Amino acid sequence: MALSKKPVNGMKDIMPREMEIRDYVTSVIKDTYRSFGFTPIETPSMENIENLSNKQGGENEKLIFKVLKRGEKLHLDIAETENDVVDYGMRYDLTVPLCRFYANNANELPSPFKALQIGNVWRADRPQRGRYRQFTQCDIDILGEPTDLAEIELILATTTTLGKLGFKNFEIRINERRILKAMAAYSGFSEDKYDDVFITLDKMDKIGLSGVKEELLAHEYPQESVEKYLGLFGALAEKKDVAEGVSFLADTLGDHLEPSIVENMKEIASAVNAAKVADFQLVFDPTLVRGMSYYTGTIFEIAIPEFGGSCGGGGRYDEMVGKFTGQNVPACGFSIGFERIILLLLEQDYQIPDRGQKVAYLIEKNYPADKLVSVMEDARKAREEGQQVLIVRMNKNKKFQKEQLTAQGYSEFREFFND
Repeated sequence: MALSKKPVNGMKDIMPREMEIRDYVTSVIKDTYRSFGFTPIETPSMENIENLSNKQGGENEKLIFKVLKRGEKLHLDIAETENDVVDYGMRYDLTVPLCRFYANNANELPSPFKALQIGNVWRADRPQRGRYRQFTQCDIDILGEPTDLAEIELILATTTTLGKLGFKNFEIRINERRILKAMAAYSGFSEDKYDDVFITLDKMDKIGLSGVKEELLAHEYPQESVEKYLGLFGALAEKKDVAEGVSFLADTLGDHLEPSIVENMKEIASAVNAAKVADFQLVFDPTLVRGMSYYTGTIFEIAIPEFGGSCGGGGRYDEMVGKFTGQNVPACGFSIGFERIILLLLEQDYQIPDRGQKVAYLIEKNYPADKLVSVMEDARKAREEGQQVLIVRMNKNKKFQKEQLTAQGYSEFREFFND
């Protein structure tokens, strides 16, 4: 029986054209983030299963690729529960590993610590456009900074990067978990039901206001609370400006919303709008929830019109490091949707700018070895001048060979014959 030549479902082989773009995008990301003071780190692909299943990862905890115990530790014959056979899991994001990393190495790291991490993660998700079971995440995080300087820096660094990749007219949608809770409290929902209400609210972009209302009523929440709650979103529909939106909520929610939260949101918007270099809008979105339950404050998301969905997001998670150490550390992060950015660039037939000319040296078969040394020397000099040089044997069908090389970006050909 022949072996399967297809990759595992939800994972993919990466062709040279895409790999070239991925390498370029990665270099832009790293260079830009380094210019903002972020430091690259790396964490293992596997984590202890307890770290990944600590009720902080929301729905992602249901999507963990779990790893069986090995060798003498694996006793399938007497196992009764999953815990008897599983001890590790493939990481489903980079935030949990970062917090473990920081908790383990805090004494050797500066404070605040600005981390940059790019790596593969795994989720047993249903594959679809821009969503895979193995995919690359690209995160920047600031740990140890309690003020909104962290949010401002993260938004500016991320949007600057997107601007350098040619993206325009996109949105950064911003909200605050404590605003979500204040709106729910004002409407009369009990605190133990907040997360359930937010799960339904998170479907707003798919099922609309009427769909959210129908689902909340189906869960038997008081009609008065549901109508009061959704009335807030109706009143906020045209208030996209951050300062306008949070000011309206401050006036409406009264004591349910702390003034410091309103001021922080205004400060973030004011600083970002004054310092931004990319072409984007910072938009207040009171329906933004973000699925991870570890968020404690500001949350944000990237919306690029060409994709029609989220292309990254993040927020503040001040309590996660404390899960490892018992002492909370202010933390905030932003993740670019790397795979979706790559998908959009491929669909746009993105051309990498300012790269060296690609030249192909076609060498006739049986070309003398003493002359080949001279060709190699010419290629070395061309590479030192910034050209990309490919040396290949000349095919019989030279026309077809050149067509293939042209499709790969080679714009000049040099032919070497045994004269």
